[in-house]
Amino acid sequence: MNWISPRALSRLGVLGINARNRDFVARYNPRRAFPLVDDKLKTKRILQAEGLATPGLLHVVRHQFEVRGIESRLAAQEGFCIKPAKGSGGKGILVIERREGGQFVKASGARVGIEHLQRHVSNALAGLYSLGGQPDAVIIEELIEFDPAFTGLSHEGVPDIRIVVFQGYPVMAMLRLATHASDGKANLHQGAVGVGLDLATGAAIRAVQYARPIREHPDTGQVLDRIQIPDWHSMLLLAARCYEPTGLGYLGADLVLDRSKGAQLLELNARPGLAIQVASGRGLRPRLHAIEARVADRIRESPEARVAHVVDAFAVEI
Repeated sequence: MNWISPRALSRLGVLGINARNRDFVARYNPRRAFPLVDDKLKTKRILQAEGLATPGLLHVVRHQFEVRGIESRLAAQEGFCIKPAKGSGGKGILVIERREGGQFVKASGARVGIEHLQRHVSNALAGLYSLGGQPDAVIIEELIEFDPAFTGLSHEGVPDIRIVVFQGYPVMAMLRLATHASDGKANLHQGAVGVGLDLATGAAIRAVQYARPIREHPDTGQVLDRIQIPDWHSMLLLAARCYEPTGLGYLGADLVLDRSKGAQLLELNARPGLAIQVASGRGLRPRLHAIEARVADRIRESPEARVAHVVDAFAVEI
């Protein structure tokens, strides 16, 4: 990959991590709001209180003595997702798609017994996956059944959509697709595919893996430049509505599209990564500055008005 100077990156409008932290995270995200999104259980409670769609909460495990009761708690569940409340980067997330012959079938197709689940939950409670290794809680959610529109687009994982929201305005979006290299996770640094999306339409702009452009999914062979996200406006509106209940001026909203329930919010991030710029082929800085100017000159707009503005202002010719 050719080296690009910092000055050239600046001309392209690329936002660096230091500028992100100084000019946007520190300036627009009050410290008191961080725990609301660093803890997935708190996030879920806030989203549910606001009537925002999120996967159903089945159980919460807070103590080690509860681990032995996991089997009875899950007796009625065919599929589910286990998450550490304070995990990051997809660490500690265990997706069970179904049961077969008394065993649990993971998203990878591997079969595990109840002892595996108990050990996983116990490790999560002990802080194995949490920020700073602190003791944690574990949430068990309803399983997302991803929309058929995503068939063949992800390997051993549910495709999700990251939308960066600034002052309540969606400013950039990408679809994240798991790969064999990323071990079924949607983390671009681990080898997941990022597909930049046009904010106006939800259509693919370009796709990258390891920061290099690609045209097909490396595992499934599916062509990526023809992707069109269904019900795109609902996703933008859902992301925009996260601003008021959290008070976070700069955030990343992670969403999925369930085949029967539509757009669902998975989690929020107060320090969203910057790889979205690579996937989109453009920098965040000009869009962020445009929103800063708009907010300074106008009365606060509704989520619907904010979405209408970005659809017009940030449309991309494909």
